[in-house]
Amino acid sequence: MSQIEEDMYPAEIVLPMKAELVDNGFTDLTTAAEVENVVNSNGTTMVVINSVCGCAAGACRPGVLMAVANATKKPDHITTAFAGFDIEAVNKVRSMHMPYPPSSPAIALFKDGKLVSMVERHQIEGSPAQVIAQHLISLFDEHCN
Repeated sequence: MSQIEEDMYPAEIVLPMKAELVDNGFTDLTTAAEVENVVNSNGTTMVVINSVCGCAAGACRPGVLMAVANATKKPDHITTAFAGFDIEAVNKVRSMHMPYPPSSPAIALFKDGKLVSMVERHQIEGSPAQVIAQHLISLFDEHCN
C-alpha cells in the first residue's frame, strides 16, 4: 500500500478494522476539514493511518493500543483515518506529513500543527507490536505533556 489508493475498500471489510481503534477512544477522521481541525489544534495529535494489510492487524493496531494504554504521557488527541476508505482524510494527512512518502499503515505525531515524528510502514512491517508500542511511548515521552 505504498501508493496512494484510488479505489475504496468495501465497508464490510474496513469497518471491523476501523472499530478496533475507534472502540478504544480514537477519533475517526473522514474529511480533510476534520484532519485540519484536530492537527492544527493546540497540543499533540497522533494520526494512525490504518490499513487492511496484515502488518496493520498484527503489529500496528495492537502496538498503538498498547502504547496508549501503557504510556505515562499521551497525545492530547488520538485519531485514525483508513487508507483506501477515508480517501479525503488520508490524502490530507499525507499532505501534512511531507516529505515522508505515502504509506500505510503509518503513524504521524503532530505538536501544535507541526509534524514532530513519523513512523512509516517499513518501521512497522516485521516489528512486533511490543516494539512499536515502546517506540511510540518514547515519542510520547519526548513530545507530549
